[in-house]
Amino acid sequence: MKRTLIRRVVGLLLTALLLVGTLLVAATAVAAQSSGRRVVIVRPIRPYRFYDPWRRFDRLERFRYSQYVFDNSEEAYGEGYKDGLKTGQKDGEKDKSYDPERSHYYEEAGFGNFAEVYRSGFSNGYRDGYKGRVG
Repeated sequence: MKRTLIRRVVGLLLTALLLVGTLLVAATAVAAQSSGRRVVIVRPIRPYRFYDPWRRFDRLERFRYSQYVFDNSEEAYGEGYKDGLKTGQKDGEKDKSYDPERSHYYEEAGFGNFAEVYRSGFSNGYRDGYKGRVG
């Protein structure tokens, strides 16, 4: 009889502790939810593309890097100079440090032909635009 009574008392105490613990955990979860912070997850939209094993050069890549594909070196130098002039003027107006290699034009010129000629034109145009000699 004594053992049964002790088991019941211990079981009742454990049940009471379990209920108190559950209530404490639930109360902290509710308090955390009502703190006013919201988390918004934004995922980029990726349109479906079907697999085409015979494509040689993707249209998007052609569009992205077409500005760096030139017919001759004079055209490459002229485009580089024009882009460098524009970027140099903007950096000079904003009092940024002199660094033509910081520009994405300079970095991405390696994807097309005449990359070194384009970069040399860009550097010269950047120098002229930054110092304000032209325009």
